[in-house]
Amino acid sequence: MLGICLGQQLLFEFSEEWGLTKGLGIFPGGVKRLPPALKVPHMGWNQIEIQRPDPLLQYIDDLSSFYFVHSYYVDPEEKDLVLALTEYGLRFASIVGRENVYGIQFHPEKSSVLGLKILKNFGRMVQKC
Repeated sequence: MLGICLGQQLLFEFSEEWGLTKGLGIFPGGVKRLPPALKVPHMGWNQIEIQRPDPLLQYIDDLSSFYFVHSYYVDPEEKDLVLALTEYGLRFASIVGRENVYGIQFHPEKSSVLGLKILKNFGRMVQKC
């Protein structure tokens, strides 16, 4: 499963959006609003800092740029879920994953060639199942 943007956020236990809202609880942790001092939504190109190798990130270089549009970010309880971080006033998990469940905060469909690489990598992973 690949959750994109809100899809990533839904993988967690709760969200602060619209009060305290229950998530799917697939991953421990929650979704928090970006700090008020930042321009919200976070919209535009930003880099990912790869934290560990993963098949989803095959052919993706560290500090590659992707297109983001969001006002909330995931805060995983388990740091081993984090595949990549992004800096936007704070460092947040921009890619999470474990086994066959992944979430990405950015929009691969708006991220040009690198976004297509992420989607192709996910497609290859699904074909192997």
